[in-house]
Amino acid sequence: MTTIQQFSGDDATWNAYVDAAGSSTFCHVAGWRGIMADVLGHETFSLVARDDHGEWQGVLPLVRVRSPIFGHFLVSMPFLNAGGPIGAPGAVRALANWAQAEARRSGADLLELRSRAPVDGDVTRSDRKITVHRELPADTTLLWTSFPSKLRSQIRRPQKEGFEPRFGLDQRDAFYEVFARDMRSLGTPVLPRALFDRLASVFPDAVEFGVVYRGEQPIAAGCGFMWRNEFEMVWASSLREFRRQAPNMLLYWSFMQRMIERGIGIFDFGRCSPGGNTHAFKRQWGGSDIALPWAQWSRGEMTATPTPTRPIFRAAAACWKRLPLSIANRLGPVIAVRIP
Repeated sequence: MTTIQQFSGDDATWNAYVDAAGSSTFCHVAGWRGIMADVLGHETFSLVARDDHGEWQGVLPLVRVRSPIFGHFLVSMPFLNAGGPIGAPGAVRALANWAQAEARRSGADLLELRSRAPVDGDVTRSDRKITVHRELPADTTLLWTSFPSKLRSQIRRPQKEGFEPRFGLDQRDAFYEVFARDMRSLGTPVLPRALFDRLASVFPDAVEFGVVYRGEQPIAAGCGFMWRNEFEMVWASSLREFRRQAPNMLLYWSFMQRMIERGIGIFDFGRCSPGGNTHAFKRQWGGSDIALPWAQWSRGEMTATPTPTRPIFRAAAACWKRLPLSIANRLGPVIAVRIP
């Protein structure tokens, strides 16, 4: 018999299980619990499935996100692309059923378990998001020659104009400068700067910040995580006034170079909607589509967390784009932490 318990022990015990679980991701690491609670202000659940002997059979980090405007969500993991239940099949089923029961009990509008594998239980599968994986060769020359000539030309364009990439934890302020400006241009509230400062302190060996500069001006930036043999680009932005010079092409190429140097074998471009412009951008690098079979339960007709494709959010985005950057940066984090 499988029992579900809330875990209240030390991070090392949790991480020992996560490290040993072949299906785990960086989203399962215990450090996120403090980030979600302390930085973003959300209630967290660290759930453990145990067998009759008390042995761990699975885990699920789960976060409650409440908003009087957007709704009440239980998500694993919010703001990220993975984090659903992992472990033995029976444990995964029991964890999903516990989460669904908690969603019913607490009146949540939507439960979303962002799993990389289908989840069996009293939940349904959503295929609204996919990702793109590109296998990385052993050296950058092989990667470069695998690209079509048009793609290589787009990468050379910013290089010829003197743009250069820089990497390191010290690039997070420059990253945030670009990220915040780009989010305002998109009409999207920006996540708080404190989130990225905490990422740098909690995950110094896993998080990677990269910025493309024109002189001393940051114009494109990305942030992602290494886990085992894989790197996922979670956030990436570029300034629209430099679109003609294609700094985002140099950004992604430089990140791939960086990952090859670090011995990473898979570049994960992060989630996107199938068939959209972002999907096309990611596919041009020679990768393959990977399904994201997220598991959901909904109290009513809600089938997704807030998305800019809804008419009400399109109208709000149009207004947000007109805000002065200083106001958008003050108000944005208050709103963004409620949109999982």
